[in-house]
Amino acid sequence: MKSHDLTDRFEPRGLLYEHRPVLDRRSDPIEGLHNVWITLNNPTELNSYTTETVKEVILAFRRASNDRAAVAVVFTGAGDRAFCSGGNTREYAEVYAGAPGEYRQYMRLFNDMVSAILHCDKPVVCRANGMRVGGGQEIGMACDFSIASDLAVFSQAGPKHGSAPDGGSTDFLPLFVGIENAMISGTLCRPWSAHRFYILGGLTRIVPALKVEGEWVANPLVVTDRQLDPWGRLVLGEWKSGEERQAAKEILRSGTIDLGLLDEAVDELTTDLVYTMPDCLTKTVESLRKHKLEHWDRNRETNRAWLALNMMTEANAGFRAFHHGTREAREVDFVQLRRRLAEGARWGEELIREVAPWVAEAEGSGR
Repeated sequence: MKSHDLTDRFEPRGLLYEHRPVLDRRSDPIEGLHNVWITLNNPTELNSYTTETVKEVILAFRRASNDRAAVAVVFTGAGDRAFCSGGNTREYAEVYAGAPGEYRQYMRLFNDMVSAILHCDKPVVCRANGMRVGGGQEIGMACDFSIASDLAVFSQAGPKHGSAPDGGSTDFLPLFVGIENAMISGTLCRPWSAHRFYILGGLTRIVPALKVEGEWVANPLVVTDRQLDPWGRLVLGEWKSGEERQAAKEILRSGTIDLGLLDEAVDELTTDLVYTMPDCLTKTVESLRKHKLEHWDRNRETNRAWLALNMMTEANAGFRAFHHGTREAREVDFVQLRRRLAEGARWGEELIREVAPWVAEAEGSGR
């Protein structure tokens, strides 16, 4: 049989590409079949993807798509903190900020990465082992299924840091959670717990990942029973606050993270996929993906153009502010920015220094 891979040599450095057993209904490995695991391997930067990693993801999904013995693709991140935190902010700040032509070429690659997931000939399972934020949320939603640790966090980051979630979230989020919930996530960038995102329809399944004294414990930071707030609104899946949150943090610190149930849940799903007609499964997946592709294909090129031009203005400030900032100060002074723009200020280094003074200090010191 002919090889239809794009390259015969594939030696990724930013991700792991593995064959792992697919199990039968007795939980025994099936001879001659496997799952392909694609793992973003940058845990020290929360599995953010660089330009090189984006290229590798495209090639990895094309290779997995052509793998005749593969049942499914499992897309995940290394470690237990993050599936993916999105684009690499170091690279954004140092390479692409202020360079719209370069970022336009980068966004061609990013768009091809999302399309590679949506066009994969195998069902794609996102194993959300931790935070799925920004572009990480976008490539996660491009997958066909999402199984998550209940410690995972899901959110957008664009308007807080100088961008718009136009790499897929403005296309996909309304399909998952409805227009108003998508509006809240996309504009205000409020993080959802895995419980909340599951309730809203964004996840296939969630499983505990915290063990305390040898017992599985649901995410203690989240309301996991059907409580009502003083106004009669259901708060299931919302974050705890005040003293309850402080006590929950103590429980979290006392336990250990174990992703065993997450792996079991992924195996159970891929086992179920084995016991279907392969071509009928593929056709069904492709037909259901059309609802995402309808929006993605209509918007991705114009979104790419706008995101590139935005690198001259708000992204130029926001990405540099985030990269050079601290946990306490990573966002520009939004009030001052709005005030100065209302006064007629022009975009440039002077304005960026006004709204994020630490950028000039850091870049001047070579930090």
